[in-house]
Amino acid sequence: ILPSWLSLVDHYHLILENRGIISQYSKDASTSNVEKIKFIERYQLKIPNQIAQPSVAVMVSNYNMANYVGTAINSCFLQNSPPEQVLVVDDGSTDESYKILEKWIYHPRFKLLTQKNGGKARALNELLPYIETDFIVELDADDWLDPDAIFVIRDYLRSLADDVAVLYGNLRAWKQVSPGKVKYKGIRKGSQVLNKMELLSYKFPLGPRIYRTLSLKENKGFPIIDFEDGRMYEDVSILNHLLRENRLLYKDFTVYNVREHKFSITKKNPSNWSDFLKLLN
Repeated sequence: ILPSWLSLVDHYHLILENRGIISQYSKDASTSNVEKIKFIERYQLKIPNQIAQPSVAVMVSNYNMANYVGTAINSCFLQNSPPEQVLVVDDGSTDESYKILEKWIYHPRFKLLTQKNGGKARALNELLPYIETDFIVELDADDWLDPDAIFVIRDYLRSLADDVAVLYGNLRAWKQVSPGKVKYKGIRKGSQVLNKMELLSYKFPLGPRIYRTLSLKENKGFPIIDFEDGRMYEDVSILNHLLRENRLLYKDFTVYNVREHKFSITKKNPSNWSDFLKLLN
């Protein structure tokens, strides 16, 4: 909280040391702690030239992630180059999620919807009519963005070819080891996906996923397939659909943080991958 707050304070009131935090840190520090300090330092980065185009929004589907969704939303509004919109749908949560999300309803860039629990694909489809930007970043309610995520993403999007429907990169993985502590797990390096076979054999969820809004709307949003009533693997379903007429493009950048924890929807509801593949067109 402190470093993100300091990044918003007028620098006329700050006396800055010309030294990095890492150089002052113990040589015996764990990899996790060093990575956390590096992350904190990124809040102090100042962008010389703001990139206004193309326009970018963030969409979030939340279901019972009261412990983490506040971090996800804060990571959107503490960007050094903020998104034009932050669109959130609460998918019938039974915990305190909605009360937490209500705190942002007066923010001019924030939109909050709620629906009866119907799964992530249906929830994200509810947000489609409200997207006003050229591109939209999908953010899970238990993950978070780097402070310069939108700036980095915009920089890649400026030269994106018209036939690319989704831009993606690498994932930085963390494990929740206790309520107040995460452990750094490393970078999950992405790779270029050219066809359906490569998509289905990808070793972890492809991400972060930055969708071209037009492509997403032309596809009528996320497909609802018969497998698990469309509640699982919605990311694979939409990417499979988009690959028919468009390209997916990988770039080597890391701005997205994945949180591994025991309350993950996928971990709580393990489903047979082979059964899903049988129903995937």
